[in-house]
Amino acid sequence: MVPKPIRVLGMGNILMADDALGPYVVRVLEAEYEFPDHVELIDVGTPGADVSPFLDHAGAVIVVDTVHSDGPPGTIRRYDLGQLLSSPPPARIHPHQPGLREALMAAELTDSTPEELIVIGVVPESIEAVARLGATVRATVPAVVAAVLAELERLGAQGSRRTEPLRPDIWWE
Repeated sequence: MVPKPIRVLGMGNILMADDALGPYVVRVLEAEYEFPDHVELIDVGTPGADVSPFLDHAGAVIVVDTVHSDGPPGTIRRYDLGQLLSSPPPARIHPHQPGLREALMAAELTDSTPEELIVIGVVPESIEAVARLGATVRATVPAVVAAVLAELERLGAQGSRRTEPLRPDIWWE
């Protein structure tokens, strides 16, 4: 039996400082780890409602993104599917924020919701128009990578460190 896909989605705008966290973490994971064939690492940028195909019939989806939450910049938060669907709709601050919640609600109507969805988010310090993570959020990258790896291990899709890690392709910095 072929396992359902597990997708790690790096969301964010690489031209908006800390909002590039999701794509940055995906690039680090690609460079430093190898994963089973059913694990997909995808930089989805800022898909808005177009995130639906990435949720469709997945075994699990792990979203890495910046989040608006209580706490100082660099605070790491973890949310699950139930928390996302039970909370009131977020204010439209980023073009992709309402898209994830709306896509989840649409997927629920068509019975194509992922079996599990986790958001690993970091409170940003800056979302200014600059193509570089700030020092505070950059310092969280190892902890965010560790959180993604822990979720994948819990899901039975443990990654293994490359014997010769590659340099992450952070081409926008």
